[in-house]
Parts: sequence; structure tokens; C-alpha cells
Amino acid sequence: MKLRLLVVFSIALGVAFAGSASAQSKEWAAAKAAFDQAQLDYLAGKYDDAAAGFEKAYDARKMPLFLYNIGAAHHMKGKKTSDPAAYDLAIQYYERYLSDEPEANDREKVQRSITVLQEESKRLKASAPTDGGKPPEAAPSEAVEKLGDAKVRSLVVIESEPQGANIYINGKDKGPFAQTPWSGAIEGEFTYLVEKRGYKSKEGRTAADPTRLMVLQIVLSEEDYLGWLEIKSNVPGASIFLDDKNVGAIGKTPFSGNFKPGKHKVWIAADGYDEVEQEIEVIAGETHEISAELKGSPVGYLNIRGVGIEQSEILVDGEVVCPRGPCRKPIREGRRRITVRRPGYKSYTTTIEVQAKTEISIKTSLAKKPGRSDAVVAYVFSAAFLGGAIYLGLEANSTRDELRRDLDAGMPPIDQNDPRFQRGKYFAIGANVGYALSGVLGLAAIYYTFRDKGAPSTATLDVRALALTPTIGPDYAGLSMEMSW
Repeated sequence: MKLRLLVVFSIALGVAFAGSASAQSKEWAAAKAAFDQAQLDYLAGKYDDAAAGFEKAYDARKMPLFLYNIGAAHHMKGKKTSDPAAYDLAIQYYERYLSDEPEANDREKVQRSITVLQEESKRLKASAPTDGGKPPEAAPSEAVEKLGDAKVRSLVVIESEPQGANIYINGKDKGPFAQTPWSGAIEGEFTYLVEKRGYKSKEGRTAADPTRLMVLQIVLSEEDYLGWLEIKSNVPGASIFLDDKNVGAIGKTPFSGNFKPGKHKVWIAADGYDEVEQEIEVIAGETHEISAELKGSPVGYLNIRGVGIEQSEILVDGEVVCPRGPCRKPIREGRRRITVRRPGYKSYTTTIEVQAKTEISIKTSLAKKPGRSDAVVAYVFSAAFLGGAIYLGLEANSTRDELRRDLDAGMPPIDQNDPRFQRGKYFAIGANVGYALSGVLGLAAIYYTFRDKGAPSTATLDVRALALTPTIGPDYAGLSMEMSW
């Protein structure tokens, strides 16, 4: 009896689920048909037909984005025909959109459009004939023109059974994109992965069409031969490697997914922190959790670029970090000495203070090393004068020795007017002058050799703080970037 009741209950549940899924499919089919036709009508300038089509889509599935598109269609009709009634309808549907989507990321922009259209509607109504006739057509106001054309938005919908599955777009390395059910805008071709603990994953590749409503309805079947792995760390965004690090990271913390049973090796790493290595055993049908405690400190980033950086070598505190540029490297916090050097060019050296979660951008301009021709000329003349001084010194010594021998011999007595006395004196003076000039030119040559000649190498430095934050809205999802300059 119990078995019969169980079977009956299961069949009833299956029928109910099938009926619910069938009803949802019909709703989406109706919404899609109306949406796609409305998009085509909008592009053709049939704004009334487009608004009616988006209205039908909304009646089939209560999606706030449909309300925005209805408002956009009326907005464009008002702009093209100077019809205040169309502007009033656009205001009405824009307000309903903001009411149904309180967390809309474009709230400020839509609210500004509402304010401008209200003023435009008042202006057109004020210019209407007193007999109640239609106001004459007029060019849109400057404020309306500044808003630009209102553009309807395409929609991608991803649903799963069961709901609450993680959605990954273009790989798992950036973490979960959103959870089902999700709707929003995605441009171009993309890959998707829908994953939930205890169920087989579903992945595929498709392309969003800006003129169509895309609905991905995914039914996940139960999985009983895989295990579920959840990995967390005290440093969000740490890279996760599984079994073979050469393959690359499989994702970033926090991370979850199905894995084959058996023993696995996991590495968790982040710039500035010691790597954590752990061996685990995944058991089919069970959940295994890893909570990694990474030790270290946050890092800043050094980004060096500039003309000719491809032939330059970059050093940090005397150690080569990039044998050639451009170079972007994580650097530990603290005071660091940066050197950029290139053969034939003057090196650039500076000291910077690296702070966590900041990027220091250095754009170098290395100056060419000047030639040393002046030093060579000075060396040549110094050598020439030295050679002349040595020759004259030798001649002076030779004359002196000759006179000394004659004096010592005393035969015959030496005449005090002997020209050798005068010649020896000139030789000695010339030698002394030569030595002096050689010394002066030698010192000048040494100075020319080591002096810093010409303009120095320079660089411009920029410091910016970066923060990437996961962001999900009614018609978008991804990462927002915040920068402080």
C-alpha cells in the first residue's frame, strides 16, 4: 500500500512539473514571438506597433525590461512627431520600469529622461491651439536632442530546473556570473556553463542577437557519480590549480563545482601570499570543502612601458624582474628602487613607495649616451705632449751628461759660452712644460670620460587605486572598476 501511494505521488509530481514546465515554455514562446516582431517594428520606425508588441511580451512574461522598451518606443514616436501624448506614455512606462526594477543600474539616466520629457510635453501642450486641435509639429527641444535617440534593449534569459544554479560566462576563471533565473544583456558570442551541486553541468556556446529575445531553458539531471568541491580562502580572487599547474587555473576563490571521485591535488595561490597545497579525496555524492588560509601581504603592481622598452631591462632593488619590457609585475609593499636600463642609453633610476591594491605606472624616456670624442682627443694630445716631454727630457739629460764628462776630463777647459749649456736649458724647460700640459690634458680626458654629458633619462609616474567589484543588475552583469587618480 505504501509503495502504491509513493508511485502515485511520484507520478502526480511528475505530471505537475511537466505541466508547469510546459506552461512556462508557452509563456516564453509567446513573449519571444511578440518581442522579436516588436524589435523589427521598432527598427522600421513603426513605433505604435513596436509598443504594442512589447506590451504583448510583457503580458506573457512580466519582465521590467519590456516596460522600458515600451517607453522607448513611445519616446521615439514623440520625438519624431512632436506628439505630447506619446511623451506622456513614455513617461508612464519609464516610471513603471523603475518601479518594477528598484535596483536598475540606469535609474539616474531614466529619471533624467523622464524629467526632460515632462518639460517637453508641457512645452508642446502650451503651444497647442486653443480650440483643442493638434499642436503644430515642432523640432525637439535642445534638452530632448541631448538625450539622443531612445534605443530598445535586447534580452537574454537563462533559466534552469532546478533554479539557483551558478551561471559562468566565458569560463570559470572569473567566478560565477549570476544565478538562475537571470535576465540581462550580453553582446556577441559567448560560452555558458550552468552548474549546481548534485546535478550534471550544462555548457554550450551561442551568440546574442540584438534584434531577438534569447531564452536558454536548461534542465539539469541529477548526478550521483560525481562529488562536489567548494574552495574558499581568506584572500578572495586567489587562483586555484587542480592536479596539473601547467594547465592553468581552473578558477578563483570562492569556487565550487562537480569533480570526478578520487584523489586530487589542489594549489591555491595569490600574488604576495605563500602558496597553499592540499591533497583531497573526492567521494561520489558527497561535498568536500577547502578553506585555505593564505599567509602574506597584499601587493601593489608595477607597470613599466615607454618607447624602446622592448630592449630594456627592468630591475627592482637590484634584481632583474623583467629581462625586457613592457613589464607588469606584482611588487610587495614598501620602498623600492626601480632601474630601467638599455644598452647605449642612460639608465633611469627612481625610488617609489609601493602600496597594496595600487598600480604605479612608469612611462620611461631613455636618453642616448653621448659620444666620448672629446675625451679621446684629450687623451691623444695628452699622450703627444707626454711623448714630447719625455723626448726633450732625454735630450736635456744627454746634454748634461756630455758636459759633465767634459768637465770631469778638464781637457781642454770648457768655454762658458758653449751652446750646449743654452740647448740643455731649453730642453729641460720644454720637458717641464710638456709634462705640465700632458697632466692637464690627462685630467681633462678623465673628466670628459666620466662626466654626465647631455640630457638625463626621464619618466612620468602615475599612481592609481583599482578595485574590481562583482556587479549584477536587471539588464547587465560583470565587474565594475573603480579608480582613484
